[in-house]
Order: sequence, then structure tokens, then C-alpha cells
Amino acid sequence: MPRDTPGRLLRLLALLQSRREWSGPDLADRLGVTDRTVRRDVERLRALDYPVDSVGGVAGGYRLAAGANLPPLLLDDDEALAVAIGLVTAAESGVAGAADGSVRALAKLARVLPARLRPRLAALTTAAAAVPHHHGAPPVDADLLAVLAACCRDHEFLAMDYTDRGGEATARRVEPHHLVTVRGLWYLIAYDPDRSDWRTFRVDRLGRPSPTRRRFEPRELPAPDSVAYLTGAFAAAEYRYTAWLTVELSAERVRTELFTSIPGDITADGPTRCVVRLSAESVSLVLRHIAAVAALGAEFTLRAPPEIAQHVAELGRRLGAAGG
Repeated sequence: MPRDTPGRLLRLLALLQSRREWSGPDLADRLGVTDRTVRRDVERLRALDYPVDSVGGVAGGYRLAAGANLPPLLLDDDEALAVAIGLVTAAESGVAGAADGSVRALAKLARVLPARLRPRLAALTTAAAAVPHHHGAPPVDADLLAVLAACCRDHEFLAMDYTDRGGEATARRVEPHHLVTVRGLWYLIAYDPDRSDWRTFRVDRLGRPSPTRRRFEPRELPAPDSVAYLTGAFAAAEYRYTAWLTVELSAERVRTELFTSIPGDITADGPTRCVVRLSAESVSLVLRHIAAVAALGAEFTLRAPPEIAQHVAELGRRLGAAGG
């Protein structure tokens, strides 16, 4: 066996794990070898029990399928389950870049995970999510994340049911772009052709996800990145309760201090003043965000519906009594 064959086999395996299927010429081009060498290397992987299937077509192709057993020298059953559960929870750890890497790795693992392990994975994931890292965050289904991540990666249309916050369920067919997690909640950013616009979907409200096996050409996201898009979507959203604060600080200062910790919009009103719009589904959440603004230590005035104003006044009275 040539000296570089082991390294090339590992590169070939990594390519097969990174995409649903590859043509023989594409693999040969990536590896810098001939089509004949690719065929030989595929046979070597099969001899090591890696489940590499042949795909029909003009040039022929290959894909890595789920096998009866995990490929040798990788993970045993218990290790595979531990890694899968760790990937589901790692994205919520607060470590920069953990979410993207975890979801990509989960999609790769799900592709070769034997069917016999899926019930155990679902049970362990539910148990692990019983005490979530973020209070109140719903459990995350590992298989669902894997399906969504694979559709994002492969640019594959996704059919699904979605229930909005008003409880209305609709059937959707979207172009999935990216998965993002914020404060323990998972969101799918996708383009909805029926509505000719980008949409954000909470994953826990998504049902019956079904890859269509049809590809789409990725569109350019109308934001620098997926996190920036999601932040903008939060800022523009209108919820049940809304309040406006005029803060005696620059918009840049407030934006830097609060970043994405509040769901609202920050608009400059001169060099040293800004208006912060806060919107949430409950009075308590609006109060919490008002308190976050107040903690900046600057003077501010409030414009809000009576129920919000009354609660703010009562909160101020209690804080004054505690301080006295």
C-alpha cells in the first residue's frame, strides 16, 4: 500500500461524511487522484466495514450509508450515545462557535448511527433535557436537529408543519439556511418561497419534518450572518405587550451594553439619547427588560400601556421600601 494511502482514506471518509453523496470525478478532484484510485480506496473502506454505497448516474457516485454496526475504530454504542447527547447540549454551553460545530457533527453522526441506537438516544436525550441549561427551555429532539442540520448542509427543501405563537398550525415548504440557538431555544432560519421572504421558526414548534430530496440554490442571507439576522428578527417582532423607553445614553452605548439580552429595537434620538422599544408575551418579561435598561444607570422615561406602567410603579415602590 502506498505511503500516503492511510491519510487519503481518512480524507475520503471525511468527504463522504460531509455531504449526502459525491460523484466519482468530484472525489478524484478533491483528493488529487484518478477515478480508478477513488474506486480502489472505496473498496478499501468497504473492506474495513465502512458502509459506502454506489450511486447510479452518468459519472457514478458514492455515499456513506447507515450500517448494521458503527464503522470500526470510531465509537462503540455507549460512546456514540454519549457523543450525540453531548452535541445536543454543547451548543447551549455559551462557548463561542459551539452551536455550529455541534450541529454539523451531530448531522454526521446521525448518518451512520445504527437504527437500534435511536430509541436509546431519544430516551437519554429526554432525560438529559429534564433539567435544561436555560430555565424553561423545551427539550430538544436529537433526531429533529439532525434532520434540519442535514437539510441546511445539503441545500435540500424541507416540508414541515409549524405552529405559531398564536396556536395556528400551517404546512410549510422552505429552504433551510441555518440553525441558531439563543437562550436555550433553537431557531431555524429559512427562506419561504410561498411568502417570498425569509422566516425564523422555533424548532420546538416544528412538526413532521420531511426532507424532499430536492435541492435548491442557496440565497444570500439579508444580514452579515445568521446571528445578526436572528437578532434583527427579534428586534422587529411585535408581541402582546410593548413599552418604549427614552434613555439618556447613546444608541451605540445601549446596544453594546445590552447586545441580544432584550427582544427590542434601539433607535438613536441624537448623539446622547435613544429610544428602546421592548416587546414580550408577558408583563413580567417586559418588566425584566425594563430593569435591564435601568441597570445601565442612566436617566430614562417610560411610555407604556397602563398595565405595564402600574407594575413598574409597584416595582419601584417595593425597591424603594427595600432600600429604605
